[in-house]
Amino acid sequence: MILVRKLFKRFGLKAVLRGLDFKVEAGEFVAILGPNGAGKTTFLRILATLSKPTLGEVSIAGFPLPTHAAAVRRRLGVVTHLPLLYGELSAEENLRFYGRLYALPDLGRRIEEVLRLVGLFERRHDLVRTFSRGMQQRLAIGRAVLHDPEVILFDEPHTGLDQEACVMLDNVLREVAARGRTVVMTSHDLMRVSELASRFDVLSNGFIVASASRAELDPDQLLAFYRHAVHHSSTEKAVTYLEEYP
Repeated sequence: MILVRKLFKRFGLKAVLRGLDFKVEAGEFVAILGPNGAGKTTFLRILATLSKPTLGEVSIAGFPLPTHAAAVRRRLGVVTHLPLLYGELSAEENLRFYGRLYALPDLGRRIEEVLRLVGLFERRHDLVRTFSRGMQQRLAIGRAVLHDPEVILFDEPHTGLDQEACVMLDNVLREVAARGRTVVMTSHDLMRVSELASRFDVLSNGFIVASASRAELDPDQLLAFYRHAVHHSSTEKAVTYLEEYP
């Protein structure tokens, strides 16, 4: 579903991604972990067609980027640090706008379903500019899943959410995964991702330095695995958990 080979991204003389390789099969839920400045957001922006790579190959659902960005966008749902919502429109109007872009059938029913899913149905007529940061994040999640995309990208989606909203998001993520959708999510919350993801990749120094499936890790081992991977991130080759952390 997602294939990345030798991906480089530079900003001027600064290399943020340095030969990153990454592959995700359809239906996988991959959590990308890494310290601040590791390049996680930059990487997701490239996958989301919001930024172009300097070098390397990127394809999603068989469509290479950036040449087929429009085809990829139809298959993507994206939640970034920016909610990408219109403050002068209501929650319902925002979803209706995006739903029309995707020509969704039975749009009214789908909007109600999504608003109930993210806990905003009672505020559906309120202007988004009156929403708290957490409520806007809820609606952004609704926007991302509205068209039931094949691939959903989440960049630190729990940021700014209260505990109730975090539980809501976890339920959304589980539902999306249960539907066989492909999910890639960056996060610093190891406890939460340990219960959600089917695979954990550690991004450090501009490339994937370690990867482990949930079957290879007990939840209480994830922190040790992460710390070990970051500590040894000077290696130039991604290694698996079994090879490097028996």
